[in-house]
Amino acid sequence: MKSGFATLIGRPNVGKSTLLNRILGSKVSIVSDKAQTTRTQVRGILNRPDAQVVFVDTPGIHKPRTLLGERLNDTATSSVGDVDVVLFVLDATQPLGRGDHFVADTLPANGMCVVNKVDIASRQQVLDQLALAGGELQFDDYFPVSAKTGDGVDALVDAIVERLPEGPQYYPDDTVADVPEAFWVAELVREQLLAVTREEVPHSIATRVTEWEWPRIRVEILVERDSQKGIVIGKGGSVLKQVGTNVREQLAPGAFIELFVKVDKDWQHRAKALERLGY
Repeated sequence: MKSGFATLIGRPNVGKSTLLNRILGSKVSIVSDKAQTTRTQVRGILNRPDAQVVFVDTPGIHKPRTLLGERLNDTATSSVGDVDVVLFVLDATQPLGRGDHFVADTLPANGMCVVNKVDIASRQQVLDQLALAGGELQFDDYFPVSAKTGDGVDALVDAIVERLPEGPQYYPDDTVADVPEAFWVAELVREQLLAVTREEVPHSIATRVTEWEWPRIRVEILVERDSQKGIVIGKGGSVLKQVGTNVREQLAPGAFIELFVKVDKDWQHRAKALERLGY
């Protein structure tokens, strides 16, 4: 039996969360096309007859403009230390930039480079990205994959397992994710809001469960401006109604979601507000 930890790290929007969900065959990390969708370390557990791999999804590393951004970067980089495998994820459709080099320079040389989104990249883009990564980044292995279609993912997982040491199971066989249920519901609400809001609003949204008396779950949605509150509520409450419906569809039957919007001015910049939210 092999077991160990593998961290997914990279810049925002390279597809780390989508890749984790594909590897596990189950949704354990929310996804969107917005940067900073992942804000905490999310652990997903892959159970195979020969191995257990604990994957750690991390926030995308970026140039921070707020205290929240600094905390997200710290969360990502702190996940690299005591793990068995580091997976540096790149976007095959984007040129290799200074940000990629910055992240790669902080990682161990025996990491694995994963070039994602080969399903939407041209063959030449994939070849160019692999050639550039191989010439400029110092990693042991390079894997072209598509988190969306699953192409190349099985080979990647096999290579990860090969690197793991022999060891015990850290979680029971039926465990797929190591996140509290209340945290997961709050994340589902935020995911749905990310899908319908634009411009600066997605970054200004935070969610948390404030009451849990099954089947009633109360979720508080924080924004930074009064103008954002109206956008999140929607005309006649239309946005909140749709969000509540979409979240209920992903929960056990009978769940009743109450959504409330509150203005917490500049919460991204205030340490106490971030700590209260778990960031």
